[in-house]
Amino acid sequence: MLIDVTAYAPATVANVGIGFDILGHTVEAVGDRVRVRRIEEPLVRIRTIGGIAGALPVEAARNTAGRAVQALHAAHRLGFGFELDIDKGIPLSSGLGGSAASAVAAVVAANALLEEPLGQLELLKFAMQGEIVASGSAHLDNIAPSLFGGLVLTVGIDNPRVKKIPVPPGLRCVLVHPHMLLGTREARAILKADVTRSDFVWQTANLAGFISGCYSNDLDMIRDSFNDVIIEPQRESLIPGFKDVKRCAMSAGALGCSISGAGPTVFAWSEIQYAEAVRGAMVAAFESHGLKSDCWISTIENYGARVVQA
Repeated sequence: MLIDVTAYAPATVANVGIGFDILGHTVEAVGDRVRVRRIEEPLVRIRTIGGIAGALPVEAARNTAGRAVQALHAAHRLGFGFELDIDKGIPLSSGLGGSAASAVAAVVAANALLEEPLGQLELLKFAMQGEIVASGSAHLDNIAPSLFGGLVLTVGIDNPRVKKIPVPPGLRCVLVHPHMLLGTREARAILKADVTRSDFVWQTANLAGFISGCYSNDLDMIRDSFNDVIIEPQRESLIPGFKDVKRCAMSAGALGCSISGAGPTVFAWSEIQYAEAVRGAMVAAFESHGLKSDCWISTIENYGARVVQA
């Protein structure tokens, strides 16, 4: 029986602009690793946190990875425990699903140490308990793609249904992370509680058109539908230069551009031949507003979290 396993979980773009709290996709360019050891004591503890972690709590109940594994441990009343080493590869408060990735990697690694491993939907629910620690609310648009891989639509919370959506071949995700912090709780706190009927209809049409375009490889439909009329207008002021970054991305050939999760990372979908130009334009736009940035061009693969060492 295995007693020591390391799992990797990729970063994610949540919302994908038009799918607030229900749509997300993986970013293979960056991710988190969690090493889990089986121990005799029937508890969950965190031994180390490394990588580009910053100040993260080592108390399991206050850490997304620790809380997720605690939920798994308690639900199955295990007579043994787990010790975690967390290696952060995703910048904190970046809008790239770092809290979700740690939770997902942790439960995937712990699951590999069970005599009877659990299914992905069960792991999804445990990882969600970790995400609540970070954001204060239950939502799956980071967790589901990090676990399942690819572009994922999630419907429901208590009994979630997960649907993987095909991505047209030859598309890339361009991500630019400006060097600033923007917390998920802060970005959610500014959102209005109500939506006008016209915005609801427009956003619903865009979501339907985007998904239809993905299934039919219709890039024009994706481009025309890639427009968040509800969340993005409320959050754009939190990211200096966002309007210029988006305008430059679109001028360079992007199909669409929006805020990744709660931000401040900005992402764009692009055909592969325009990806480098889109990235350069976005980076330059942030620089014109005094912000240095990290940037990646990533595929949107159907690879989610997995064991990388056992």
